[in-house]
Amino acid sequence: MVLSDISIRRPVLAIVINLVILLVGLITYERLAVRLIPKVDTPVVTVATSYPGASAEVIESQITTPMEEQLSGIEGVDFINSVSREQSSQVTVTFKLDRDPDSAAADVRDRVAQARGVLPRDALDPVVQKQEADAQPIIYLAFSSDHHSLTDIADIAKRLVKDRVQNIGGVA
Repeated sequence: MVLSDISIRRPVLAIVINLVILLVGLITYERLAVRLIPKVDTPVVTVATSYPGASAEVIESQITTPMEEQLSGIEGVDFINSVSREQSSQVTVTFKLDRDPDSAAADVRDRVAQARGVLPRDALDPVVQKQEADAQPIIYLAFSSDHHSLTDIADIAKRLVKDRVQNIGGVA
């Protein structure tokens, strides 16, 4: 009851404290950013490696597994996902949200350079790519017609729709 005793004995102090709290709240409210889709820079790095002529099993055993072993030791890794296909391997490393995406990509590049020595000589150099959240498409458009051929539809879409969509602010 110390706060109530002070407020009764010194009402001016209580009013000043309340006004300061109100002022700080108003300033904070004005600076509060609200977005429909908040910008979240998720640290995701993908390593793609091609090995011409190799089967999916060879890709998995000689490229994907050694790459996963190298990348799993990086600090801040949340999880690793990989896909082994005929002639190609893709390893996606997702980091915890508090990890800086640029330093995560640099760490992945370092580990990939170390792993290059254990990969087959005929395999192409791995490509490390940092995924940008803003680089993902947010809309896909499809066109069809009963009266026009596919070539005509593609031409109309390129000439009319593409230019109009690109003129919208913020569209790349």
